[in-house]
Amino acid sequence: MRRLTLVCCLMTLWTHALHADDKLTGTVVGKSGSGLDLGSPHVITRVGWMSSQRVQLGVFEGANSPDFMDALPLFLIEDTGTNGSMSYADVDCSRGFRYVRYVSPADAQGQVPELEFYGHQGEGDDSHLYQITNLPTVYIHTLNEKNPYDKVHEISSQLTIISDGGTKLLSEPGTIRERGNASRDFPKKPYRIKFDKKQHVLDAPAKAKKWTLINNYGDKTLMRNLLAFELSKRLGMPYTPYGTAVDVLLNGEYKGCYQLCDQIQVHKNRVDITELTPDDNEGSALTGGYLVEVDAYANTEKLWFRSDNGNPVVIKSPSEDSITVEQKNYIIGHFNAMEWDLNRYVDKNTFLRHFLVGELSGNTDTYWSVYMYKKRDDEMMYTGPVWDFDLAFDNDQRTYPVCNKSDFIYRSGGSCTGQMRLLADIVALENEESESMMLDIWDEARHKDLTEASLLACIDKMETELDHSQRLNFLRWPILNKRVHQNPQALGSFKAEVDNVRRFVKERLTWMDHRLCYTYIPSGITEVSVDPTQPYDVYSLSGQSCGHTLDGLRPGIYIVRQGTASRKVIVR
Repeated sequence: MRRLTLVCCLMTLWTHALHADDKLTGTVVGKSGSGLDLGSPHVITRVGWMSSQRVQLGVFEGANSPDFMDALPLFLIEDTGTNGSMSYADVDCSRGFRYVRYVSPADAQGQVPELEFYGHQGEGDDSHLYQITNLPTVYIHTLNEKNPYDKVHEISSQLTIISDGGTKLLSEPGTIRERGNASRDFPKKPYRIKFDKKQHVLDAPAKAKKWTLINNYGDKTLMRNLLAFELSKRLGMPYTPYGTAVDVLLNGEYKGCYQLCDQIQVHKNRVDITELTPDDNEGSALTGGYLVEVDAYANTEKLWFRSDNGNPVVIKSPSEDSITVEQKNYIIGHFNAMEWDLNRYVDKNTFLRHFLVGELSGNTDTYWSVYMYKKRDDEMMYTGPVWDFDLAFDNDQRTYPVCNKSDFIYRSGGSCTGQMRLLADIVALENEESESMMLDIWDEARHKDLTEASLLACIDKMETELDHSQRLNFLRWPILNKRVHQNPQALGSFKAEVDNVRRFVKERLTWMDHRLCYTYIPSGITEVSVDPTQPYDVYSLSGQSCGHTLDGLRPGIYIVRQGTASRKVIVR
């Protein structure tokens, strides 16, 4: 059997005294000889490798199971180094491992450079683990290292998330499969992960089994979905999916920067409606809750129908495994009734907020896929949550530049499945009540946190948080100089792509104000420079004293005097 020398630099933890140790030998493991069985757990403190361009994004990992199902990352190689010379890196991982190995990057499979491992014998602990970047690391190992290959077959996995600078670990058994429709055709695949038991994941509100990993392949800012979710919150949608950027590795191979977010499902802290059981087949129980998706790809699903007006609808909950004939007939009948009497059955509050998120983001896919739900003992159909914004914010060649269009994007080249364009026309634009309600929603949001300064600050924050991860992502997927999916242009850099979104947001706020016949007047109370710790006086425009506080005043224009400074303010 081949042997591989392991160079060890032992460090006594308890006395902090450094002393030399004999070189250790281990048994070579792995198909390509890239792994080593140390015989007992060792805390790895340093790794070395022969540098070349073929090792960039290569990963060192450690495990205590010979199949590496429980593996954790030790180090990811970011730089090519000097070709032909040894490079070294310190390892910041406190757990001890019996098995260590190197996993080649995708384009260099089978090529194993000269490797060195350093460390000291011991079980170690989980006080500090290696996190690839500042973003949480999602580390997935599958049984027999089988990669997901479709949307149906679940592959047994160990699902691991390292966060909080390497101080927090979630590692539980589960499964992984592919997800999505058009996004499955990209080289960078989207995934659905499912824990065997419900888990609290990072800071997500829901404790759940199912989570999605959105690939964001054609979105070179890697933030469009997250930014749209922020718009959803600011426009008051009852539920906005949880989402956060993460680094994903599968069987030791770096896959890129993804978005970890909720699976859209009936669940507490997700679509929070009554979940039907197979026994709910009559009376009040039969009326809800139901979750459906008007979806252009509905005919690829098992549980779907085409409505009387030609809309393709997937029944998401109850699922195909639990729904009864009575329940299926009920939701089909109720959806058809809604289409014939939209004013009676469509909840305008959620529809209009969903509408505004789609239009403000310039999303060409708003009515290509629309989630709707029905509560128990409530005849209304509610719209939401928002979903799928990779083509939003001026990222679709078919509609670019969005702000040059005179009408809403869904009426100006946007993708609408079935008769959703007509439905949106009737609910949002051809109704006086909707017109008034939409202006109220827009006005409330514009005077809260839907401002240019606030949204640009949000983009700035995301850009900073994504910076390290995006550099690795575009090493793995070098597409910044290419047009992929529906990209209208290739701007060549992450910064240029983000700057383009900044431009769009500024232009789009102005465009939306104009299209809604709305005049934005900044709130005096929120923007006037008044030091609340110092006294000030308030006067009407005619000079009449109105007291010493802005609180409780009727809407109007006032004069505030504090010290020697005076200014006009608007109280709304």
